[in-house]
Amino acid sequence: MTNAEELTETQQKLLKTFHREFVLITPGQGKFPKSYEMGGKAERETPKHKVSFDYSFYVAKYEVPQNLWEAVMGSNPSRWKGPRNSVEELTFEDAQKFCTTATKMMQLAKLIDKDQEIRLPSEAEWEYFARAGTKTDYSFGDDEKLLGDYGWFTGNAAGNDPPVGVKKPNAWGLFDIHGYLWEWCTDTGSESYKNAPNDGSAHIEKDRKTRILRGGSWKDKADKLTSSYRYVVAADLTDDAVGLRCILTKN
Repeated sequence: MTNAEELTETQQKLLKTFHREFVLITPGQGKFPKSYEMGGKAERETPKHKVSFDYSFYVAKYEVPQNLWEAVMGSNPSRWKGPRNSVEELTFEDAQKFCTTATKMMQLAKLIDKDQEIRLPSEAEWEYFARAGTKTDYSFGDDEKLLGDYGWFTGNAAGNDPPVGVKKPNAWGLFDIHGYLWEWCTDTGSESYKNAPNDGSAHIEKDRKTRILRGGSWKDKADKLTSSYRYVVAADLTDDAVGLRCILTKN
């Protein structure tokens, strides 16, 4: 594929929608600090450490929906089918391939510049945009009784994925941060934050075949849906509770 004319009308329409649904994250502006303390109470969430950003980036409002995935990748791996449901049943490599392919398509369609790319977030980026300036367990506070207003989890999930964006967003305007589907991050599955970078980049340890999932899912209880909870899994895991959310940055 070498020019925009090779994109179908459906592909162009869905890619334009995808592009419009990115939210600009601007560390250091307004109530959103340039730095934050990353981590939580569990051993895997320690030691807490300060992360500082010297760049802005864009985050997709929603987890990648199935109609967009199919338009980009040519098939839909999901168990629970629905065009605006979050796509699931995908490995870390699958998620990476989606980002790479979507980048090429969006550059061809002149929706993004040649020096921009769609990619998965680092853990530090994920927790920063999930918290949206908060220091509490959830982006809306510490009261898990309010969780049902913001996300799908064992307390309210009916066992069939709904469309994206049904629940309340966080302060950035990002939906389904807590629950619905776990979201892949680029970091390898470190057991703690020892030696973790403090500039927003991913924590990569050589030879690890694990990756990090964030956010919790419709299969999980409230304690796994916090802003700091880390789930270390095999990179080739597929599950109907695992999806992805993309960010848009300079490459």
